[in-house]
Amino acid sequence: MDFGAWPPLRGDLASTRRCASAFFDNLPSDEGRAGTVRQNWVATWTKTGDAYYRLADLNINKLAFDEAKEAWLCALTAFEVARRLVADDDAGKAGVSAKVEAGVQRFGTALGYQVESVEITCFDGAELQAYYLPAASTGLSAPAVICVSSEEEKGATLLGRLLPVVIGRGMSVLVVSHADVLNHSRGRPAALLSHCFDYLSARPEVDISRIGVYGDALSATLATDFAVYDRRVAAAVCDGGILNWVRTSTSVGWITGIADGPAKDWISACRSRSARQLNCPILVVAGGRGVVSVSEAVKLQADCMAAYIHLDLAMPQIIRGGFGEEVENFVTADDCVFRWLKNKLTRARAP
Repeated sequence: MDFGAWPPLRGDLASTRRCASAFFDNLPSDEGRAGTVRQNWVATWTKTGDAYYRLADLNINKLAFDEAKEAWLCALTAFEVARRLVADDDAGKAGVSAKVEAGVQRFGTALGYQVESVEITCFDGAELQAYYLPAASTGLSAPAVICVSSEEEKGATLLGRLLPVVIGRGMSVLVVSHADVLNHSRGRPAALLSHCFDYLSARPEVDISRIGVYGDALSATLATDFAVYDRRVAAAVCDGGILNWVRTSTSVGWITGIADGPAKDWISACRSRSARQLNCPILVVAGGRGVVSVSEAVKLQADCMAAYIHLDLAMPQIIRGGFGEEVENFVTADDCVFRWLKNKLTRARAP
């Protein structure tokens, strides 16, 4: 496949996301040409994002706002592809992330969408910075999701990735960064996220009975602790207590190497007990650069099934590119997560 000809500039979000997904699915593993090809891919997708921004501006000038919205979301998708390809130690990564953050700010201003920068009062009057996107107005209250970024990302970066996914799904999102949650929580991140829940509860367009949480990467652990702490959470994309369990089991030396008999039963019971504390539907995302390994997630799901606890498991497709790093197909992964959330939060509608 000739990646140098990608992607076509159509201004159609569905086509752009299919193109991005296919690009990741077909990454070659030729180590010999990885460096140059990788740089070319980054340049191609970055230029494509810039072109989509220009197309959006042209459509705005023509008052073709729907077409402008599509082009803007295409740009954010293209920039996210480029950001995934840039090496973590590459100075260019910050530049691509800055394009995403600038795009988030301009998106709301130019197209009339209410992407709001909000402050949530937490402990002792401290303010937590967050981004809020309300669901499209239908006159009815809609579900909402609190989204916590990975430990390496700003809230605006996560919002830029999620805007093409959540717009049109009939849900509001409140996005906060992992670092801000930890820095403002005074050792109580679950309690701070409860303040985020209270903020959403006060919004007239939000259905208080249908508020979920999504924790990206290491924030999956924060999502678990929050869902255990606050019984109002209606659905959680989290780690199901796996990280805390692994830490605990590792510290208990006598467990190591014991796989049979009463100890095995005790281990299984402890795993399922962590999930049982969650009072809502659970989705665990396993594999790749996330916090949950596939093996631990499969064990947890099996233990939960034995204990009649329903736990869904998602394993995003991970591609090992020729540059020796694992790359996640974020397009299919994010679609899977938010399809699941929409399904669970729709079912959670209060009678």
